[in-house]
Amino acid sequence: VLIRTALFALIKVGVDPNGAVCLNAMESAGVDVTRVERSKNVQTGITVSIVGSDDRALVTFPGSITALKGADVPDQLLEQFGHLHVSSYFLQSNLTPALPNIFQRAQTLGLTVSVDPGFDPAEEWDAGLLEALVYVDLFFPNEMELSGLTGMLTPGEAVRTLDNGRTIIVAKLGRSGCLVRNDGVSIAEPAIEVSPVDSTGAGDSFNAGFLNAWLEGEPIRECMRSGNMCGGLATRRAGGTPGQPDRSELNAALKAKK
Repeated sequence: VLIRTALFALIKVGVDPNGAVCLNAMESAGVDVTRVERSKNVQTGITVSIVGSDDRALVTFPGSITALKGADVPDQLLEQFGHLHVSSYFLQSNLTPALPNIFQRAQTLGLTVSVDPGFDPAEEWDAGLLEALVYVDLFFPNEMELSGLTGMLTPGEAVRTLDNGRTIIVAKLGRSGCLVRNDGVSIAEPAIEVSPVDSTGAGDSFNAGFLNAWLEGEPIRECMRSGNMCGGLATRRAGGTPGQPDRSELNAALKAKK
């Protein structure tokens, strides 16, 4: 997703019911989908979340998720925006090899860049990501991804390992809140109190809350609180998006917590 004052989606979907559902949901949320390519040659990728009392599993049919390629992200597109956010680094198999170069070009063009790595299905945890972090402003791994990327046993050790002197490492720790490594200093912020129904999509909601505050110039601590609030509130309902707060609900919740 590319962000300035508006939100733009750069994805490919199939000409099928699942694609229509995705587009309708994004349009309803105010996302500009004019750059979404609809193709009859692919089926829209889908992920099924299987939720238990203590854990969840995700089953993915990649479909159009793998259709995006490096050539779909030229400089002429990037230079129209102020921020680039990439999710599921390892899952977009045809785009992944080009992402380090895309991050570098985005930085050269003056964009800020954020990345949520997502889980690596191959569990190789490579694909040039760690080397590419020098072009990334914000990095949003969860606890499992931190362990896979660094081999470290604790989040504290992991964020110190990833500290490259430039990238702000934002570790999402679920019920333990979040941990940020910035300028050689680690900062922790507890999670909000909530009775979770489904954690699917909570990490993406956290990203949105943190990024919204960061792009508005808020201090890191406020960004962490905004991320925790969005992530926590998103767990109140089943599904990846129904529990996500809008801006007015987020602002009210943050005000009530102060």
